[in-house]
Amino acid sequence: MSGWLSFLHDALDYWPQILAGLGNTVLLAVIITVTGLIGGVFVFYLTLSPNRLYRRVTEGYISFFIGTPLIVLLFLMYYGLPQWGLRLSPLTVSVIGFTMNVAAYNARYLMTAYNGLDHGELEAARAQGFSGLQVFRFVTLPQVLRMSIPGLTNQTILNLKDSSIVFLIQYTEFFAQMQDLAARNFQYFKTYLVAGIVYLLLVSIIVIAARQLERRFVMPGTRA
Repeated sequence: MSGWLSFLHDALDYWPQILAGLGNTVLLAVIITVTGLIGGVFVFYLTLSPNRLYRRVTEGYISFFIGTPLIVLLFLMYYGLPQWGLRLSPLTVSVIGFTMNVAAYNARYLMTAYNGLDHGELEAARAQGFSGLQVFRFVTLPQVLRMSIPGLTNQTILNLKDSSIVFLIQYTEFFAQMQDLAARNFQYFKTYLVAGIVYLLLVSIIVIAARQLERRFVMPGTRA
């Protein structure tokens, strides 16, 4: 018990840094979730292009970023680009790297949902005189987004958890601050246990919010 009291005392002394790190983690997770979704929609749109070159390029993009470890991309930009005279902040590198990676995964989720659509609706919209962009905007996208909520939720959770790797490029997020605390008090088990609990609580919030969203936007004739 005294060990936990000692740990809590150290944690309270280091609380401002921990809170700042937690704020940085949430900030990064929110940014990359939004930019990754926007990027995913754009990549998904290009995969439906009648232009064969566009389709091949986007398919290559998706395959490359799904098949390449994210940490390699982050290291390439943060440690490699300065050799070419381009130096970016840790947050900028994190946002760019995660956005390119997450966009590929989100595009794949959306494409999977698209394959489950009733394509007769799309043909009917075209027969009514809708342009390709209008069909995508008013018919395709609303449906695939609703059908992709579970996959997009899973990606949001991964965004939060994967954000812990950016301490390797000097971004002072929550896990980096907890590691610093552990290095100060040498109570590694307690520190990492508390860090895991905090991540679990954040993930639980995302899951609860996603379930509410799924109930609200459930497709007619389907079950939530």
